[in-house]
Formats: sequence, structure tokens, C-alpha cells
Amino acid sequence: DVQLQASGGGLVQAGGSLRLSCTAFGFTFDDYFIGWFRQAPGKEREGVSCVSVNHGSKTYADSVKGRFTISSDSAKNTVYLQMNNLNPEDTAAYYCAPYPDCKVLGVFERHITEDVLPFYKGTLVTVSS
Repeated sequence: DVQLQASGGGLVQAGGSLRLSCTAFGFTFDDYFIGWFRQAPGKEREGVSCVSVNHGSKTYADSVKGRFTISSDSAKNTVYLQMNNLNPEDTAAYYCAPYPDCKVLGVFERHITEDVLPFYKGTLVTVSS
């Protein structure tokens, strides 16, 4: 089966850090763009970051620039999202997904329908104040 598994979420105090992992099963990352997006209750789905695994180029939403870092490890077929200086506004379910291109971060994730969303198996991040 082809799937992406996000992990590493949890409860952290404001100012703390977490590292999320996104591991692919059934396919290899090398030729893909892999992005992270998040969904908080009552808020619009938001693209957070994206990486071109082949070329290493990275894209970030303005809301996380300077705090989050995306990276990839092809040997482990895993993409990471290091999140530092977390604040309560970062509380959300975080998902990873293949993107057609990192240029569509901020757009692509909004077209993922609710019935498809569970396929991405997100991880919950809760930041307490």
C-alpha cells in the first residue's frame, strides 16, 4: 500500500520545540515534492512548508519562517519538520502529502477533500500558553 505516515506530535509549552516526521511506505520520495500542511478547528487549512527532495529547495509559509525547518533523508524515506519557538497559534493537526510542486503551497492543500484527508494520517500538535 502507498501511504504517508506523519508522527512526532504532542503537547508542548509555548516556546518549546517538536520535530515531526513524515515517512513514505510503498514509494520513494526522491522524485517528489513533499509538503506539510495543518488544520486547526475553525480555521482554514494552511500550507506550512514544502521541500523538493531531489533539489533540496524549500518553501515556508510566512507564519512559520524563521521558526520551522524542513529537511529530508532519502535513505530513510523520511521528511522532517523541525518546529521551534512554538506558540498556541501553531496548535493543529499536521499532515504531510506529496505536492505537484512547492509553488502551490498555500493552494494545493485547500483542495484536499474531507473524505480524502484521513488518508494522510496526521499528527496532533498542541501548544499550551
